Amino acid sequence: MFEIFYNKAVRKLTVAFGSLFNNIYVVRTDASGTVSSNIRVPLGYGPKQKWLRRLREPSSITDDTVDAEVSLPRLSFEMSSITYDPNRKKNTIQKRWYRHDDNDKVYTNYIEVPYDFEFSVSAMVKFMEDGLCIMEQILPYFTPEFTVTIDFNDINQKVDIPIILNSVTVNEDYEGDFDARRMISFDMSFTAKANVFGPTKTSAAIQTAIATIWEPEAFYHDGISLGMSGATAAQSKVTVGPTGPSGSSSGVDDFTGYTVGIRVYGMTGDDGISIDGTNL
Repeated sequence: MFEIFYNKAVRKLTVAFGSLFNNIYVVRTDASGTVSSNIRVPLGYGPKQKWLRRLREPSSITDDTVDAEVSLPRLSFEMSSITYDPNRKKNTIQKRWYRHDDNDKVYTNYIEVPYDFEFSVSAMVKFMEDGLCIMEQILPYFTPEFTVTIDFNDINQKVDIPIILNSVTVNEDYEGDFDARRMISFDMSFTAKANVFGPTKTSAAIQTAIATIWEPEAFYHDGISLGMSGATAAQSKVTVGPTGPSGSSSGVDDFTGYTVGIRVYGMTGDDGISIDGTNL
């Protein structure tokens, strides 16, 4: 809108969410209860309706190839909505910064903007046993949230994103004649508490700072100094670099270009004012 940038924050969130479900297996046993095979459940991005239509209407690219149905079990997921979350909003003008070790540039980012990303996951199975096996590999990790850590960019690294399991529903479709396949699906709804980030700004690192020290003006009462107030003229200027003020060989502690006076004020036994042990 104002400039071209792309942090890939939503893409990285989608990939991280999908990776939670790419290592799920269905265990098949024989009549004796011995495990006969472990089937890794394929995962694809897209709405459940797409895969159901592929099941009901086998298709092919050309008429010369044999039509093939989608194999079950199968997992699918998709992002369904994006909603602004005002409860997690921070001060808009806050910034985060990052500096590379190999150059003198400083990279800054305004504070992130909170959004809730809704995801839906569907497990489509041929047998109810397969669906229960898939669910038991997912549900124990959400209590009801599971936190993933994502590196969005150089400034925003190791960001924890809670993913909340909202609901689980079981659907069995018996429509059609007795020869039609029964459709069983386990549908899950998730909310990811994530953020989006604005453009990254680049600036040079501060190498030198010049500080002006003002000489304060003392005021008195009955010949006794009551302290210092106001400013009349600049006493000195100190140039401060990365290793300390100018004229210093090892840092600020060795700099003797100016001195600082300390005055201690307190109450005496007569409820009067005392300056450096002198009663007023």
